[in-house]
Amino acid sequence: MGESEKKILVPIWQKELLSVKEAAAYFGIGENKIREMTAGVDNPYVLWVGNKRMIKRKLMESYIEEAIEI
Repeated sequence: MGESEKKILVPIWQKELLSVKEAAAYFGIGENKIREMTAGVDNPYVLWVGNKRMIKRKLMESYIEEAIEI
């Protein structure tokens, strides 16, 4: 593997955007619940990259801190 082919590993707590799988692991919530919580195109803590749903970590953290149930 050459210099230009090395992968850069970023710790999950430093990422701005998380995949559904990463968000489930980070927040301790099931993947299905994450998908349910982030459904819809006008969701403020989701960035759609094509068909891929990326979770805005900081906004989701704020939401979860304020929520009394999910």
